[in-house]
Amino acid sequence: MMNGKDIAVVFPGQGSQRAGMGKDFYDQIPGCRQVYEEAANALGWDVAAMCFGDDERLNLTEYTQPCIVTTEICMLRGLAERYGFAPDFFGGHSLGEYTALVAAGVLPLAAAVKIVQARGRLMQEAVPVGVGGMAAVISENIEADFLKKVMEGLNADIANINSANQIVVSGEQTAIDEAEKRLEQHFPEGKTFRYIRLNVSAPFHSRMMKTIESRFAETLANFGGDLQPQNAVSVTSNFTGNFHTADVAAIKGNLVSQLSNAVKWRQNMQTLAAKAQDIYEVGPGRPLRDFFKTIGVTCQSITGLNAAEKVFKATH
Repeated sequence: MMNGKDIAVVFPGQGSQRAGMGKDFYDQIPGCRQVYEEAANALGWDVAAMCFGDDERLNLTEYTQPCIVTTEICMLRGLAERYGFAPDFFGGHSLGEYTALVAAGVLPLAAAVKIVQARGRLMQEAVPVGVGGMAAVISENIEADFLKKVMEGLNADIANINSANQIVVSGEQTAIDEAEKRLEQHFPEGKTFRYIRLNVSAPFHSRMMKTIESRFAETLANFGGDLQPQNAVSVTSNFTGNFHTADVAAIKGNLVSQLSNAVKWRQNMQTLAAKAQDIYEVGPGRPLRDFFKTIGVTCQSITGLNAAEKVFKATH
């Protein structure tokens, strides 16, 4: 498939959800229905109905997370069925890392959706709605060390190192507000920045998630027997920035640490780009494509069957 090139696939995370996501795959490719049925059987609620209708719970973290993972796996299996799409390397942004682990055969879908539903519930329980917040700092060649210095003493952290031009900060809402004021005072002369508050229900990937680490470790322990660690070496870890090792304890440790530490997405992109000749983003949204542009790498996005047709027409 695809001229024998090494192929990487990446999956977006929370925030990419939208009503109706995956429905074209579900309607047109028989194998895709089974993905939603498998997830529904594991969770005990109708995942397809949640994704395709106008259920407001789609934006509640404990539902968002399993819905996105299910949709992305549905899309991936649909692309395999229709176009013979067979990636060699896998990556995902935050929640997307779980899709990558399923896609690589590290974790069964049924286990993954249970894990991420528990993850979403715990993340929301960690901090009451409105207490925490996140903001994207956008500026050319923004440095994480500079932001850390600016935020010294504040209850806030670097959450995502997305690209050379975007870093997300996360923490207590008052600290996120104060960080903006400090940036206005200390930003290098002649440089500009944008500070965009994100519409999230909790301060993900910050120290405020530390309180749930032990409970999430217990969740992962329940599914330890389902892991196929030998397949993890083709999946990037958000926590380390590099590929996972074939070690169950290390894989789980990385996933627990990912909760309260920065997502090293820029490093993940570089790690994948060093191995793959072609990179595709598969998911209901396409936030990762522009991040790859910042490292001079083309990433083709597939958000639906129409997009897939355009992308794969050239290779068939």
